[in-house]
Amino acid sequence: MAANTEATHCKHRIRSVYTSLRDKEKKIADYILEHPEEIVHSTISQVAENLHVAEATVFRFCKRIGFKGYQAMKIALASEIVTGVENIHETIKEGDDAKTVAEKVFQTNIKTLEETLSVVNGEDFQLAVDILLSADKVEFYGNGGSGVIAADAHHKFMRTGIPSAAYSDSHLQVMAASQLSEGSAAVLISHSGANRDILQAADIAAENGAKLIAVTNLAKSPLTERADVSLHTVSTETDYRSEALASRLAQLSLIDALYVNVALRRKELMDESLNKIRQAISLKRI
Repeated sequence: MAANTEATHCKHRIRSVYTSLRDKEKKIADYILEHPEEIVHSTISQVAENLHVAEATVFRFCKRIGFKGYQAMKIALASEIVTGVENIHETIKEGDDAKTVAEKVFQTNIKTLEETLSVVNGEDFQLAVDILLSADKVEFYGNGGSGVIAADAHHKFMRTGIPSAAYSDSHLQVMAASQLSEGSAAVLISHSGANRDILQAADIAAENGAKLIAVTNLAKSPLTERADVSLHTVSTETDYRSEALASRLAQLSLIDALYVNVALRRKELMDESLNKIRQAISLKRI
């Protein structure tokens, strides 16, 4: 996790891992989210006593969400309260003019990208890059809006020289997954991580020995349980925009980051592929 993100995003980190927390950890998480001001003015001993848990449990929770300890977590939480992170990006209202709506949409997109970056795990991301670099074939699966992300990923990875494909049709997904092998990689894109079609494709791909990379919003879901590595997005739902819609830019950015990492490592091998692509595209110009 990037060092400069430790000063912020405490609440976002908690929400991103909430479903994977144990009961006592959820008790601490709920208390922090519901009483942030009280946490800022309390010691770790006071919090432990109020929740009837051990101080060590509180400390481990802080480590679990990516902080060095209770004090670091408290500083991050205080920063969110002071700057009003939760309230900067106001909800769109029916009376807003077109420019105001545009500004709020842009701010929500910026917020989504910042929050997603704050929960990126460096080791997991490196593992995903290594899987792609060692693959003899990479396929991208997504349905609905995630299908568009899959197509964009295929469009990028064609340039790497690694054979790739994208499938948004559920029948084609399972058919393609059945043809994968131990040297293949499947990137499964699902905001919920619980899409039945994507899970079926994941199971079939895994049965054939392919490595699975999940791009999803939830820290724990049926898809993350199946994947070899998961990359998570963080997004907020508003009255006129669902979480899934807001997460598209975060998904695209994660795919972009994967592509650039792979491109850097395959620079010499990419030259031939890029030259062929440029020559082919040039024929389309007048």
